[in-house]
Amino acid sequence: MQRFSTGMRAIKSGVIALARLVLLLAVTVHSAVTESRAEGDWPMKLPEAGTNGGLSVERALQQRRSVRTFEAKPLTLSEIGQLLWAAQGITHSEGLRTAPSAGALYPLEIYLVAGNISDLPTGEYHYVSRYHALERLADTDKRAQLARAALGQMFIRDAAAVVVFAGVYHRTTRKYGKRGIQYVHMEAGHAAENLFLQAVSLDLKTVIVGAFEDEAVANTLALPEAHVPLVIMPVGR
Repeated sequence: MQRFSTGMRAIKSGVIALARLVLLLAVTVHSAVTESRAEGDWPMKLPEAGTNGGLSVERALQQRRSVRTFEAKPLTLSEIGQLLWAAQGITHSEGLRTAPSAGALYPLEIYLVAGNISDLPTGEYHYVSRYHALERLADTDKRAQLARAALGQMFIRDAAAVVVFAGVYHRTTRKYGKRGIQYVHMEAGHAAENLFLQAVSLDLKTVIVGAFEDEAVANTLALPEAHVPLVIMPVGR
């Protein structure tokens, strides 16, 4: 009986050791994948954002104007990266971002419609804040479709790029209830103004567009059901 008990304990110890080994391997593989992605395995890694621009905040505020006329000149990938970082970039090791967010819940998702950007194929992209990277969603130029969805404001079609802010309400309302809807709208305003001032600093032009048909914009971009379009910002020279 004692030998049987000793044998069972040995088998049990072996099973536990094997389980620990499997867990260790799983954690190692997961860490390797996470680290690999963090180091730039995303297919559209953006240039690192700068934090020492030559224009003061005060001067950017003084020069900020809404512009609806754009030249047929390309933006650079570096400029696009800087704009997206200003809107929702990571600025802290704990994942905090450039724009304030109620409860640090970050309900905003940023979509880019690229039409005339150097070193970036035409198409639709999703900005992945965590990796400062672009996830390609479509390879068609959707600027004209967005302009029609925005009640025929065709200057959107002429911009080199169009940034669309979408809100995922449940990320905030699950904590703050109905009041969270207002918090999401406030956050969209913060992020949009960040992008606006960054555009001024880069000598680029933009305007905040709020007149559009929500469903038409969502369909044009094939947004997930929970992603509600809130702001459209065409950007160009």
